[in-house]
Amino acid sequence: MKTATLPAIRAANIRSSGNWTRFAGYGMALAASISIWFALFRAPLFLDETGTFWQISAGFSHIWSRQYLCFPAYNYILLAFTKVFGTSEAALRAPSLLAMFGAAWLMYRIARELFDRDVAILSTIIFCIHPIVGFASINVRPYALGALVITGALYTLLRLRQNDSSWLAALFGLLAACILYTHYLFVGILPALLLCFFAFKKHDRKVLWRQFCIAIAVFVVACLPMIPGVLYMFHTGQSHVYVSAPTISELIWTFAPQYFPFIVGAVILLAGIIAAIKPRRPESQAQIENWKLLFCASIALIPLLILYGVSVATPIHMFEIRHRLVAVPGIALCWGLLITRYLTRSTRLMLCLALLAAIVYSGICSFRDRDNVVTWKYSIGVAQKNTSADSAPVVVCSPFPESDYAPMPLHDAKESRLFSQFSYYTLSAPLIPLPRSLNGQAIRLGSQFLAEATRKHQRFLAIAFTPSYKTLDWLSKQASDNYNVRTLGIYDEIKVLEFDPKVPATLPAAHSSGPPPPPAVKAANRPATP
Repeated sequence: MKTATLPAIRAANIRSSGNWTRFAGYGMALAASISIWFALFRAPLFLDETGTFWQISAGFSHIWSRQYLCFPAYNYILLAFTKVFGTSEAALRAPSLLAMFGAAWLMYRIARELFDRDVAILSTIIFCIHPIVGFASINVRPYALGALVITGALYTLLRLRQNDSSWLAALFGLLAACILYTHYLFVGILPALLLCFFAFKKHDRKVLWRQFCIAIAVFVVACLPMIPGVLYMFHTGQSHVYVSAPTISELIWTFAPQYFPFIVGAVILLAGIIAAIKPRRPESQAQIENWKLLFCASIALIPLLILYGVSVATPIHMFEIRHRLVAVPGIALCWGLLITRYLTRSTRLMLCLALLAAIVYSGICSFRDRDNVVTWKYSIGVAQKNTSADSAPVVVCSPFPESDYAPMPLHDAKESRLFSQFSYYTLSAPLIPLPRSLNGQAIRLGSQFLAEATRKHQRFLAIAFTPSYKTLDWLSKQASDNYNVRTLGIYDEIKVLEFDPKVPATLPAAHSSGPPPPPAVKAANRPATP
């Protein structure tokens, strides 16, 4: 048995120390990338989050009837969680945060199947700091759960590549169905999963068709409960549109948000300079296998281009930022391919440090200004404060686009999905519901209420989000003869107006006492003063 020489031991210690230092840097960057998820953890609920709370607020038995556009799997989990931890903002967000932790871990396992350990960590960091992931991680919606199920399906697919198990095929079919359980619009990833499955198993047709039949049978059976919801979504598809047609810049931003292209481009340029000065080592000349390229490109491009194509070619614009979460795991893996191909281990560490600096500088704010990040907490609080004394009614324009196509609730609008913000942030005053847009229904209901309030000489408030400002302007103009209109404030683009009845210029005759005064005598007819 040979004893290691002292130089060999020293070299091994140096390599071990270098590896420890390198992976310590990777660990710091990964921890920092996850820490940005907590930036808005205790923030007030956004508008769509109050819609989720409305779905669970009536209890377990009413969740199914209130499922709306998504299968209520997430809502049942959320309700069970709130029974234990309460309904604070942090408690409502905790399930999404835990689900995204699981998605990040599966993301690392997926990347580890494809790349070296350092590239796998970098791919996971890129996944974690993507603004869409950052927002979904604390959103009280099923998106984080969707990321967990998507990464679970992708990891199972990779395991199926060299596995003939029927049970694993059944699990793959179940996870593929569960993707739709979290959101119907994640359907775009299913063609990518199918393409990769056939590409992975093409060399053994017998095993391919056996596993495919098992997976598709489980998928179909698992999808049966979703049929009513899918039909409802198709029948009412255009009524849910609230964003404009996407632009090519939005598509590019999804692949390379904010500082990504500058950081990676700068590091690749630096790597090229180093390679020109110093010959490349064999480890840096990595060749990407075809199946890896197919897998990463498919799960990134196919779902994203389906969303983009449908949004551009039809009036149903669904290229909303949160729906693009379905492609983010594939996008992170595509960056991993780029890193594997062009960066050596030393320059990969440079990329890690550059990403860490970017996280410290702007990562915390990377998802603060996303679309629809609007809370009604402050505007409802102002309305509550200004109506608590006299219970003045509050006119509220629904912030949901579906309100333009649905009749306004005649009784207790606070229990309606169209006014779900009042299910979490309470308002004791009576609610007068109006649609989002200034349409015929808004004019009719607004005129009826204004005539009644004018007759009663009644004070009232009005609240509306930006798309409903025209309704506030119309209401102010119609009430200008009888009311003084004052803006109490604008909170997260939600305007609060006060309508105070005007005081009459002269007192009515009924308020005077005694007989009426005699008519005045003209000065010319008065007798002269002695």
